[in-house]
Amino acid sequence: MQRSNKDMWVGLFVMVGALALLFLALQSANLLSLSFEKGYPVSAKFDNIGGLKPKAAVKSAGVVVGRVEAITFDDKTYQAKVLLTMDKRYNFPKDSSLKILTSGLLGEQYVGIEAGADAANLASGDTISTTQSAVVLENLISQFLYSKAADGPSAEKGK
Repeated sequence: MQRSNKDMWVGLFVMVGALALLFLALQSANLLSLSFEKGYPVSAKFDNIGGLKPKAAVKSAGVVVGRVEAITFDDKTYQAKVLLTMDKRYNFPKDSSLKILTSGLLGEQYVGIEAGADAANLASGDTISTTQSAVVLENLISQFLYSKAADGPSAEKGK
């Protein structure tokens, strides 16, 4: 009887440890948010979202103020439509702008919001029209190489 009681406590301890590890893994991958109050939905259209994923953070001044809820493709404008859920305790002016940014050089992407100066605040269902698409590293490298290739032969002819 004593041995089975110890086995039960050890098993319970291992299970709590495994649940704690699962919680940390989901939290670090932005797949779990512990906000129980509903936010207000806001949408925006981008030409290129890069590697942005649902559940990505929406940050202002480094503080998470919302999450990406869904990403769809608009086949009429050929743009990506991003649905954001903003936290109710943060209000932003209607003329705020959005950028898709990257954490570090090759880190995960998130949406950055910069507050505007309008007197009216964003409300549920509003669309933010001022957006800046993601900077794709491969496009920057190819533009750099293309410009160097275009400059190469002409620079040698001048010598």
